[in-house]
Amino acid sequence: MTDIDLSTIEAERERIRAAYLKPGGSSSARGLHHTALLCADVERTVRFYQGVLGFPLTEMVGNRDYEGSTHFFFDIGNGNLLAFFDFPGLDLGPYAEVLGGLHHLAISVEPSEWERLKRNLDEAGVEYQEESGTSIYFRDLDGARIELISDPLGEMYGLKVL
Repeated sequence: MTDIDLSTIEAERERIRAAYLKPGGSSSARGLHHTALLCADVERTVRFYQGVLGFPLTEMVGNRDYEGSTHFFFDIGNGNLLAFFDFPGLDLGPYAEVLGGLHHLAISVEPSEWERLKRNLDEAGVEYQEESGTSIYFRDLDGARIELISDPLGEMYGLKVL
């Protein structure tokens, strides 16, 4: 690992914050319609996200961009959807984190649900890492990193981020 000058990094972070952080501003967006991930097996993905995590499957349609592919959606609360595509016949290979790619998807759940979902992950044999007593990080069946966070929307570890 290379040496990192933390004071320089913090100074740059502060410079960018001062230049661009605009408290109380409004967004041109009205919300996240859906985030789409890839999966190797539609039914296995439905069993995991609906059965283990409790996200109801809301719809399945053909993918307009790839004949034979399924585009399907899960309700993750607050009017937000988590979507998946399968791409049969393309042999996309295993999930990989790359620069510009997905690092993780953080989904807010109530603290009581967080505890229940942690037990579900244990029962399903899913390995996870718990951080700060409010976050659980794990990989789904195709390798995508998911975080279940018990902090309210707009907060992270006691810090207001929205």
